[in-house]
Amino acid sequence: MTVTTGTTAVTGAVGTAHTRVEGRDKVTGAARYAGEIPFADLAHGWLVLSTVARGRVRAVETGPVLAMPGVLAVLHHGNAPRVESEYMGPLGPPDPILQVFQHDRVPHFNWPVALVVAETSEQAREAAEALTVQYDEESHDVAFSADHPGLYTPGEIMGQAPDTEKGDLEERLAASAVVVDERYTTPEEHHNPMEPHAATARWDGGRLEVVDSNQGSTLVAQELAHLFSLDAESVRVRSEHVGGGFGSKAVRPHQVAAVMAATMLHRPVRVVLTRRQMFSLVGYRSPTEQHIRLGADADGRLLALDHQAFSLTSTFREFVEFSGGVSRVMYDAEAHRTAHRLVRLDMPTPSWMRAPGEAPGSFAMESAIDELAERCGIDPIELRVRNEPAAGPVSGLPFATRRVLDCFEKGARRFGWADRDPRPGVRRDGRWLLGTGTAAGSFPVLAAPSSAAVTAEADGAFTVRITAADIGTGARTALTLIAADALEVAPDRVRVQIGDSDFGPATLAGGSMGTRSWGWAVTRAAGELREQLALGGTIPPQGITVRSDTSEVIGALAAKERHSFGAQFAEVAVDVASGEVRVRRMLGVFAAGKIVNPLTARGQLVGGMIWGLSMALHEEAVRDRASGAVVGADLAGYHFSANADIPHIEADWVDDPDPDDPVGIKGIGEVGIVGAAAAIANAVWHATGVRHRNLPIRPDRVIAAGGGAA
Repeated sequence: MTVTTGTTAVTGAVGTAHTRVEGRDKVTGAARYAGEIPFADLAHGWLVLSTVARGRVRAVETGPVLAMPGVLAVLHHGNAPRVESEYMGPLGPPDPILQVFQHDRVPHFNWPVALVVAETSEQAREAAEALTVQYDEESHDVAFSADHPGLYTPGEIMGQAPDTEKGDLEERLAASAVVVDERYTTPEEHHNPMEPHAATARWDGGRLEVVDSNQGSTLVAQELAHLFSLDAESVRVRSEHVGGGFGSKAVRPHQVAAVMAATMLHRPVRVVLTRRQMFSLVGYRSPTEQHIRLGADADGRLLALDHQAFSLTSTFREFVEFSGGVSRVMYDAEAHRTAHRLVRLDMPTPSWMRAPGEAPGSFAMESAIDELAERCGIDPIELRVRNEPAAGPVSGLPFATRRVLDCFEKGARRFGWADRDPRPGVRRDGRWLLGTGTAAGSFPVLAAPSSAAVTAEADGAFTVRITAADIGTGARTALTLIAADALEVAPDRVRVQIGDSDFGPATLAGGSMGTRSWGWAVTRAAGELREQLALGGTIPPQGITVRSDTSEVIGALAAKERHSFGAQFAEVAVDVASGEVRVRRMLGVFAAGKIVNPLTARGQLVGGMIWGLSMALHEEAVRDRASGAVVGADLAGYHFSANADIPHIEADWVDDPDPDDPVGIKGIGEVGIVGAAAAIANAVWHATGVRHRNLPIRPDRVIAAGGGAA
């Protein structure tokens, strides 16, 4: 017996296109975001950030500000509540930046030094801008380079060793018929989700409630409980609608400051970050320099691969941009080495940013592979075919699935690759030189334990409750389809509630593991509920609820190389006079597991490719060495692709379900950007005959490299 709609069981929702279940609410304004939800007696906090890059706070002159209209309090290191610092959180030891107002030290420009709280946001901002903070300034260093004297080898990176090595690298390089030995750089880059970070904290019946914009309410609730020495059950975090995250919306200083102020004032307090503050307080992608050495025989088969990745971290917390990780997956060689080196600078700590490690790492490696193909006189796709590994190049583990060559085959056919003249600089359209390029991409397939509750309601509907986060990916809709299939009912009989830590622990939206992890939990709970309902009986008014926990099943997964893969194609036009690069068309073909909702999946993949275009041609944060600040820390000074920069972009996929996942999901949020910048850079070489190994490919760099002359 199965749960039915009418008399016929309904299946097959997964894999069909569905508009977002909350779409109408979003376009009509009914969906409220964290900074819009009203609270009675709400006060507003405004962060004051340091104006020096290193030193100590000597004095905070609060008197004049406290006398300003509407000002309720000024929190700083001299009067703020104390928070816990000695604990092990869900992601390790606490980030020192969460020790808000606990000491007088300033480790980077725009470090939080005070919070002004007032009756209105306007009053809080005016008072914050009037607050005088005196400093004892010290000399600072924000100059990143791969030959910095402070370089060191980091510790373990997300469970992986910083360095790996097999074979005699120098001997294999010496034996190679063709060698590529080049350096590639990517600049500091910043997330800029449409919705700024916002949090409102209040105490309700002895419980701390935080309404927030985040990528994981469980994570935020756990960290706040540790910081404020509270029982886990005493903290509730809600985050129903999120206007983008990209890795930036974790636990940040504004949430901690809001809780401090609400505790002191005994009323709700909201803290919203400005766009400029986001350039200092919510993470960013470290600049990288990557030294790639490839050695191959005359047929293009790799004998040696060396990928050395250099990036920066702050003086108070280690974070590694894991750029060399992509080379541990994509290509094998008799001698194979990857290495990571860091330098501590007086800057904010970098953080996860869409495809952390893989995005800059793929630019370097896929550019170098293209250079190797050029020097060997072999088509770039054929070179990849000849170097397709049978198992993990470093791990030796079998691939769960690996259909990257199928992506290239399908993409080449759709893109018209066979008609490409391999010679650079021979195609023209008036003043424009034309070129095409390609690159591979990959991203790890991850899963983390999560719980979910599914309730059969007395009215015939089903309610799913899970602490998931929909940061614009369409996760709420995907979970609706997954639940509908697991219950064998139509999607319109399923209601999905998310973003509330009271629903039980669940992983965050990050690493392309959200829908996979949450879907696993929903499937298990729904399947057990369906079995119970098959026994018959009346559903009581409160419904019948089944809860799942996937900790055991995910912990028992066999060790394999699990990845989503992709093949990126781009056609560019380069103005021979101005050096301007225009992308005319892009195509990405991906092997990324079972596609739950083709409509939102295509949007995710195209969005990643657009970001890769932006990475290739536009994005670049510049540090002023004198002040330590980002120059032009706003959306006018930080350039990124606008609508006029975006050509015709297509995303497609090959069938690639993960055999170890109950739905077959892998993950698509990250892989869309991986390889996109390299495909564009390779196309620029094909158009002009000039290699660009430093991103972004600005017009001045094109001119300096010889303009459009091939």
